[in-house]
Amino acid sequence: MFSHVMLGADDVAQSKKFYDALMETLGHRPGVMDQKGRCFYFEKTGVFSLSKPIDGQPASCGNGSTIGFVADSPEMVDAWHAAGLKHGGKAIEDPPGVREGAGQKMYLAYLRDPSGNKICALHRMV
Repeated sequence: MFSHVMLGADDVAQSKKFYDALMETLGHRPGVMDQKGRCFYFEKTGVFSLSKPIDGQPASCGNGSTIGFVADSPEMVDAWHAAGLKHGGKAIEDPPGVREGAGQKMYLAYLRDPSGNKICALHRMV
């Protein structure tokens, strides 16, 4: 459905360290920096990227916005959450755990990244 997601970051190098740690827990490679100072995580299913805002204004999070990452197991969600806390993320909402909604059972965890963006790791339970 989506080709890519790009988040604003005031300090892309700091955000790269944070996301490299998270992406490793999900089985992805470290991000790649380009000549413009942006960071890209390339996968077959899409691209996740970080950039200083083009307009020169400070990065800001979208109120009501969440970026979700797929996890293969509850243990992977827990590892993602722990790595995020260790690398400058902030725990938000309920602790990692099972939630139900829209007829689905999910195991998920939420964090704020170093720039304040709300992110989530989600494992759909069958």
